[in-house]
Amino acid sequence: MRTASPTAADGAVAPGVSGATAPAVPAPSPQPSAAAPAKDSAGIRGMIFLRDRGIFVLWIALILAFAIWANPYFATLNNAVLIANAASISAIFAAGVAVGIICGALDLSIPGVAALSSCVAGWMLVNGLPIWLALATGIVLAAGVGLVNGLISLRGFNPIIVTIAMLSITSAIASIVAGGYTFPGLSMLDFMGTHRYLGVPAPVWICAGVFLVGTVFLTKTRDGIRLMAVGGSAEAVRRSGIHSDRYIVFAFIISSTCAGLGGLVTTAVVTEANPSASPALIFTALTAVALAGVSLAGGRGSLPRVLVGALVLATISNGLTIKGIQPYWATGVTGVLLIGSLTLERWVSKSVSKRLMATAQASVHTGTR
Repeated sequence: MRTASPTAADGAVAPGVSGATAPAVPAPSPQPSAAAPAKDSAGIRGMIFLRDRGIFVLWIALILAFAIWANPYFATLNNAVLIANAASISAIFAAGVAVGIICGALDLSIPGVAALSSCVAGWMLVNGLPIWLALATGIVLAAGVGLVNGLISLRGFNPIIVTIAMLSITSAIASIVAGGYTFPGLSMLDFMGTHRYLGVPAPVWICAGVFLVGTVFLTKTRDGIRLMAVGGSAEAVRRSGIHSDRYIVFAFIISSTCAGLGGLVTTAVVTEANPSASPALIFTALTAVALAGVSLAGGRGSLPRVLVGALVLATISNGLTIKGIQPYWATGVTGVLLIGSLTLERWVSKSVSKRLMATAQASVHTGTR
């Protein structure tokens, strides 16, 4: 009897074996689409852009909103100069705080250091000493406080506690130098206070110089790059043969030097040296730093973003003042923005980590097939 030939549904006939069927070949597994990794990569880039450039977008949005809401007084050249001038002093303090945080050395003694530099320089000026000597002494004294903060912290003490203690010490010394009063009438510092150069107030030029030098230092020099690396992982830097302790002390010195400079510029603007250490200095600086997305864990940050953070605060205050709204509303809005920025930072960090892990796992699975 003749046997029916197998059909395609029954399987292919094995060569050389009549009527035998080969085992069914499993269908190939679908390969992951190339569009999926590309989409994930674009999403990661978008979130990183939002984290790193979001402060610029926020500032532009605020400018546009106030230009419409507070028209025609907000969007003028004179008002722009006022905003820049208002942001300049707080930005100088914020630059010092940012450098310290980037290196993992949060300095809370800044208000006391500013008061001490101001009062020492004021005392010297009142007693007829040269202006350059008074300013240089204030800066060197501030740097010395930073050196002491760094050396004590290296002994294993918590930097926050150390700098809070130094805040009390420097405030007390400033009050002793001033005798509990102020040094008024320091109009000889007008050249770095209310005087304008090319129509721009002196504090704005000083602030621009601080951020230009600081940005170049952190991004273009070996020591600046190492300082940021120490903030990311001091132990890893130490194992690579770099003395991380030196950079931690250096960060404290930079932070205190900026505080001293900010104190002297404030003195020049108000023509008075005040021994009172205002807590608002550190809170405003920290707010600008946090808005700029500087990681409080250290190792990541950008001084240009810190500058824009200070400008955001000044823009909010200026716009609300033009509309006749009480200053405490600006404080509240700033608090909301701060919480929002911290929430955004947390969300972006987690989302980027998850997507990177998912992309890596997909790549591993694809490579093993």
